[in-house]
Amino acid sequence: MDMDAKTEEKRLAEIHRQRMARLTADKKRIFAMAPEDALDAILDHPTNRALVHSMAEEDFFFLLNDIGHHDALDILSLASNRQWEYILDMDAWHRDRMQLERVGYWLNLLHQADPGRFVEWTMQEKYPLLEYYLNRTADIFVREHDEDPSDLGDGFFTCDDVFYVRFSKEAFTGIEEEEDREEMENFLYTLVHRIADEDHMAYQVMLLRAASVIPGESEEEAFRFRNVRLAEKGFLPFDEAVGVYAPVKPEAIQKTPRKRIEKEAAMDFTVPVPVNHAVMLQRNTLFGNALAHIDAEEVFNEIQTEFASLCNRIIAADQSPIKEREQLKSIVNKACGYLGIGIQRLAGTKAPPEASRSAWIISNYSLTDIFRTGYALVLALKKRAEKWQKQSWFAKNRLALAFWGEYLVGHIGGLLLNYPKHFDNYKSGYLYREFSSIDDIREAERALDEAMIFDRMFSLMDIHTKGLPERQFVTFHAVLLTLWAKSRIDIPPYDRVEPISVNSFRPFYRSLWEEGGDKGHIKDSVKSDFLDWLSTTTGCTAHDISLKAAASLEHLFTAMEDEFADVDEKDLDSRFITLFLLTK
Repeated sequence: MDMDAKTEEKRLAEIHRQRMARLTADKKRIFAMAPEDALDAILDHPTNRALVHSMAEEDFFFLLNDIGHHDALDILSLASNRQWEYILDMDAWHRDRMQLERVGYWLNLLHQADPGRFVEWTMQEKYPLLEYYLNRTADIFVREHDEDPSDLGDGFFTCDDVFYVRFSKEAFTGIEEEEDREEMENFLYTLVHRIADEDHMAYQVMLLRAASVIPGESEEEAFRFRNVRLAEKGFLPFDEAVGVYAPVKPEAIQKTPRKRIEKEAAMDFTVPVPVNHAVMLQRNTLFGNALAHIDAEEVFNEIQTEFASLCNRIIAADQSPIKEREQLKSIVNKACGYLGIGIQRLAGTKAPPEASRSAWIISNYSLTDIFRTGYALVLALKKRAEKWQKQSWFAKNRLALAFWGEYLVGHIGGLLLNYPKHFDNYKSGYLYREFSSIDDIREAERALDEAMIFDRMFSLMDIHTKGLPERQFVTFHAVLLTLWAKSRIDIPPYDRVEPISVNSFRPFYRSLWEEGGDKGHIKDSVKSDFLDWLSTTTGCTAHDISLKAAASLEHLFTAMEDEFADVDEKDLDSRFITLFLLTK
């Protein structure tokens, strides 16, 4: 090849690269729009077919669902065959079973979008699916030369007086609306006639093969090919996908320096890169900051693709179908959170590492391994909570988890979920959310430690729990403080948790507070007295209790100060007090 030819080839390659770069920029802009605006922007784009073809299948699927299937028929007509196939792979299956109604729904829509290409596509690329679908939805008979068509029964039609077809009413029972059932029958009728008109021999072969399909074998083969296609995007079978939650220690992870970090590396636009996952990333997170700190575009896109694959694997492991971008956001947040935790573990720092250090980590380690490293901390805490629950004093005494009060129950209950969650108590609008930082894990760990400390104390005390009030919500605070109050007021028996009358409680209540100081401040002598009582009751030294439970006891007194800060002695009412068990 002479120099002129090589120069021309490079020039054309550069033109193509610039064109793909513009399409990539247009995609990012469009995906940030509202669905109706995105639809108009795509249809008005000067090279809309190339734009749609350049979209990753995941992004196209979400866009389609956000716009609305029937409103997006024009975009569906612009889609590539691989994008059509991805739609069927994602929406026509429930686990390992093909959903016949969804198959028919999408085949009908694709036919409406581009009838000519649809027939060609089904006859060339989706022939086994078409045979299987006709086998499940139609009765097919071959009339012998001496057989009267009337003997076949009602409802049959034919294109050649040889093959007779009748669509089964039972095949459409999953479609609720009569109008929709008629539409499906009309679609199939039109499809069969169109195939017969275009290639009569192919029409006869199709019906002959469809009549002899073994549904179980055909569905199994289709499922196998579907799994192969989806595995390339991270949608592994459940038994493989769930490995994303397998814990791994930082020292067990090997570097994978496959990501080039040269800033001058040329951008490769030939493979569609999913955009939605990166668009939804919160830039103020550890992983988001690390990704933004990467200058080399090729590395950025490679990590972005790997992140989308990780999200898809989480979706497969959680077995929660995601069809809209808003639903995808929860998966992105989950992946981003555990990646941030994993990055900090690999960095080996108490505080979140610098963005440059984080960028180096995600450029040199597999995102799946980083995710597993982060998840390992939460899983270890979950196992610890489960082990303690089985052996705990409160469980042996058949007390409900609610015994530990709202705050501790929130954190412990979140850890005991199949997929642990952080107790957020609606700070971000949700009761529970995904763990997003090591600080979240530390907060949950402190809550578990506090419950375990008090549970250990109760196990060392001779307490009769069978007398607990059945009509009153009782927490560990109330049990502990009521027993202490009974011993100081001198109301035997001291080992039974029984309500105290308000009149008997008032002198004790008066003795709790500092005189002349800030209202609602408990005396230091009262705190010391409580510690002495605990030491006597549990058999542990006051020093040991302070060493192990100082923070927990401080929380207890803070709760007392918060609840009674503005309550005067004469206003005590047993109906509104939760930290002590009182009666009229």
